[in-house]
Amino acid sequence: MAYTTIKKPSDYFNTILYTGNGATSTAGTLARTITGVGFQPDFTWLKERTAVAGGYQTHGLHDAVRGATKWLGSNSTNAEDDVATGFSNGGLGSFTSDGFGIYSGTSGGTNNYNVNTGNYVSWNWLGANGTASNTDGSITSTVSANTTSGFSIVSYTGNGSDGATIGHGLGTTPSMVIVKRRDAAQNWTVAHSGINIASQSLALNLTTNATTFGDGWIDAWDSTTFTANQGTTSIVNVNANTGTYIAYCFAEKKGFSKFGSYTGNGSTDGTFVYTGFKPAFVIIKRTDTAENWTLFDNKRDVDNVAEHLIRPDTSAAEEIISSYRLDLLSNGFKLKTTDGKMNASGGSYIYMAFAEEPLVGDNPATAR
Repeated sequence: MAYTTIKKPSDYFNTILYTGNGATSTAGTLARTITGVGFQPDFTWLKERTAVAGGYQTHGLHDAVRGATKWLGSNSTNAEDDVATGFSNGGLGSFTSDGFGIYSGTSGGTNNYNVNTGNYVSWNWLGANGTASNTDGSITSTVSANTTSGFSIVSYTGNGSDGATIGHGLGTTPSMVIVKRRDAAQNWTVAHSGINIASQSLALNLTTNATTFGDGWIDAWDSTTFTANQGTTSIVNVNANTGTYIAYCFAEKKGFSKFGSYTGNGSTDGTFVYTGFKPAFVIIKRTDTAENWTLFDNKRDVDNVAEHLIRPDTSAAEEIISSYRLDLLSNGFKLKTTDGKMNASGGSYIYMAFAEEPLVGDNPATAR
């Protein structure tokens, strides 16, 4: 695999922190604009970090393919909500050239991203800043694909068949695909190269281990498409007839992103995972038994050890717990915990990671 040509990873993925100022929205008018992303995002994932009076700690996932105002929660089975028609809940209102605009929402709204003194984090990915129709699969999809960074957003409508194929636009085989049904309540579905996708999947909103959820998951992929099946249960179905879906697809780019697996050693001098870059963002999930997803980044932890934990499968506020720790190093990450979520002896784990600095070329990573 060739190294990525990306010399500045933050041009394609960037984490931004901000503090709510309590500014309020009126119908059709944004409360404020958040800047500093460095590009126009196509996918923004927002989370309130701390419990604040009048706030609510749900996750909010927004993308430019569905439309900026369309909300989904990683910790929720809920169908898509549109804050443009129900802005009292608050939410992301637009994407800008350097960030995004937000509605404030009312006190207690499920996606209020501007509670006064509230602390927030946003993780932002660059797609194509535009969409294209993709006819590579048996189902035509709408795609915003960035082949340089290996990221695409895919919208499609199910046809109710097994073995349907959907074009992802990456030009190379994905390492991770995350799918959510938009028009009905249903679990998120995660396919990952670190598990056997022919027989297993994970759910982003559940702690469940990698398991067989009926038959309605993604069970194959290649350089042009992924294969989606109609499920026989309500737990997972990524191809219900007339169902509408969004998929976030990631292909590994050496020096920029890494998707893999590791085995825990049950020690505070824990397993080291080589990524080939200094990580800016890491998500970990245990796959052999039920445990929370865990998420760390280099903006909430600017020095080692990293211990500001967010769990994508729950609305809980950010946690700072000494038993959930890792070091973000110049060439990977090292577990500093014995906790089962991250480093149980003999435990099986998958991860996704994006770079702060590559360990290649004329911009080598530096130690933290």
